[in-house]
Amino acid sequence: MRKRIVVIGGGAAGMLASIRASEAGGAVTVLDPNERLGKKLNITGKGRCNLTNDAELETVLSQIPRNGRFLYSALARFGPREVMSFFEGLGVPLTVERGNRVFPASGRAFDVSAALERQMKALGVRWIRDQALAVETDAGKVTAVRGAQDTYPAEAVILATGGVSYPATGSTGEGHRIARELGHTVTPLRGSLVPLCERGNQCARMQGLSLRNVRLTAFEDGKPVYEGFGELLFTHFGVSGPLVLSASAHLEDFSAHPCRLELDLKPALDQAVLDRRLVSDLRKYANSDFQNALNDLLPRKLIPVLVDLSGVPPEEKAHDITRAQRKRVLSLLKGFPIELAGRRSVAEAVVTAGGVAVSEVSPKTMESKLVKGLYFAGELLDLDAYTGGFNLQIAWSTGNAAGLAAAGDT
Repeated sequence: MRKRIVVIGGGAAGMLASIRASEAGGAVTVLDPNERLGKKLNITGKGRCNLTNDAELETVLSQIPRNGRFLYSALARFGPREVMSFFEGLGVPLTVERGNRVFPASGRAFDVSAALERQMKALGVRWIRDQALAVETDAGKVTAVRGAQDTYPAEAVILATGGVSYPATGSTGEGHRIARELGHTVTPLRGSLVPLCERGNQCARMQGLSLRNVRLTAFEDGKPVYEGFGELLFTHFGVSGPLVLSASAHLEDFSAHPCRLELDLKPALDQAVLDRRLVSDLRKYANSDFQNALNDLLPRKLIPVLVDLSGVPPEEKAHDITRAQRKRVLSLLKGFPIELAGRRSVAEAVVTAGGVAVSEVSPKTMESKLVKGLYFAGELLDLDAYTGGFNLQIAWSTGNAAGLAAAGDT
């Protein structure tokens, strides 16, 4: 008799786990209440699906700020190269872009989820649209999953319900509730790769302004914790964009530690060169108001904010600007400050930080150390990474390990 395996959650990790478990001989049922599988997968990478990063194992681990070493075995077995080969084998041509980010060549996330779904059907994986309510156990072993519509007997259960980001896709925290009921520790959940809120209103004054090719440094307790180069967007609440999302993963506790960002608005110019440029512009616009003398150097929306921070009267004539005033402007151009009040809600986050404590999970098999036959995969675990395809790589690696182990092929 084939081993009965129930996978709770039809996202990236759950779909991959169901395929691996079925390939290894399991009779697999996926429970997911959504109208289609891979709902969150279809919106990743702005609908393009950055499905992994073509990087070496150590590089991948370096992009996982917490508990990365827990993934060593799973990544060694099913890392980026294996993921790429797997999807190409499913008929999804891939392309590698800037930063070694891997996308489907079509640019359509749907092609990734559709390929997984086709493979599930080909292997005979059953998908039932039902909401899992609880995992039933007897003598410390799983026996069934109780759903809203029925009960599903099982010798193994893979919990792959995702985190709590993008709740509209079904990531509502139900998996964490089930894990807690089974005795597992769930570390505090918060948004990672999430926009940041400012303290004050200077960003709001620049709402809609996008900056490219700037250098951002994030500080916590006065110490730099992240530095990156790229683009960001000023919003009504603060800042967003790729640079900001990456920085957010490094900022822990806003309530206990003051946090701020500093922007180098002209990273291609060192202090001396930029000072000469500033002197040149002030001479060029010698008879203009100071605020108008910056038009060649900065976007229009940014000028009034920088002028206010400098303390230089905006109507002061450019030819009257003192050396000390110019130096204050120069320091702002190389270190424009944004004081932070916190992060946006977890519902706006790309991924969830926190989750099922990995100390209670076997790193090789993803099996619970507390309940026999219970396995975990994906964002439900206390694992998250920076942008670049690394979070989906976590989903694939843990889904692969859990699926094979649940079916008995460890």
